[in-house]
Amino acid sequence: MFRRARTILACGLMALALAGCETLAIEPVPTTATVQAPMDAKYYPSDEPLKLGMEHFGRGDYGLAERYFRDAVEKAPRDVTAWVGLAASYDRLRRFDLADQAYSHAIKLRGPTVHILNNQGYSMMLRGNLKEARRKFLKAYELDPGNPTIANNLELLNTSYRFVQRPPG
Repeated sequence: MFRRARTILACGLMALALAGCETLAIEPVPTTATVQAPMDAKYYPSDEPLKLGMEHFGRGDYGLAERYFRDAVEKAPRDVTAWVGLAASYDRLRRFDLADQAYSHAIKLRGPTVHILNNQGYSMMLRGNLKEARRKFLKAYELDPGNPTIANNLELLNTSYRFVQRPPG
């Protein structure tokens, strides 16, 4: 009796399995296949160099950050973030001539944004050009008076002025 029930159960499961296969029908391939022309294909460059540049910059590895940001701007020359990252890396490496060029590229792409002006001000402060740093920070502050980073940089600049100023004589 158990043997007969087991046979019936096995046949039922087999029939159920075969019925389930019918639902997996493959749709026919259209006879007019469309092929995308190479010029129509969109290329989205990887943002891996940008991510690595930011990661290394955050760790203080400015040489590696510069390398990855340079790779990022070569792959995506219209990426303002990559240009600003490259400029900031050059600042930290004291390659101010190259930093100025990178900031110039960023400004051509997006204009003098708060972020770029703030970074340029910090660059000027690193060079010891405190008057130009103040001018850049104040311009950034006019655009975004509630920005705490700009306020902190202005405070840092004011502290630098007090430290650097010497009595005449």
